[in-house]
Amino acid sequence: MDTAEPESYEPLYLEGIEKFNECDYFESHELWEELWTEYRGPSRKFYQGLIQAAVALYHFGNGNIRGARKLHISARDYLEPYKPKHMGIDLDVFLTAFDTCLAEVAASTEQFPEIELDPDLLPEIHLDPPPAAG
Repeated sequence: MDTAEPESYEPLYLEGIEKFNECDYFESHELWEELWTEYRGPSRKFYQGLIQAAVALYHFGNGNIRGARKLHISARDYLEPYKPKHMGIDLDVFLTAFDTCLAEVAASTEQFPEIELDPDLLPEIHLDPPPAAG
């Protein structure tokens, strides 16, 4: 399904991934949202899933566990149909890491749980094929 050549990655997509991997989830969400706003192709819901994954991690890092839980579910719902791989992202690997990072959040039934983000569990995005050297 994935036919993206390295040079066909959108610059905002790549910038968003860079910010995501730096744990700057707010900025990655902003970049991807800018791309998503103008985009009308088959990857629209994929971008929406990435945006929601970034916002879920942003909420988690700020202690908004309810927001993180809600966006964890919707991000998965948007990204699942694009498995196993889309736009250079192995979604099986990414979603497994995303789920592992948010496992305690997803399992919590408390109204206002206090769950600490484990930096060692933060998911990263690695593209295959990698972006073309610029």
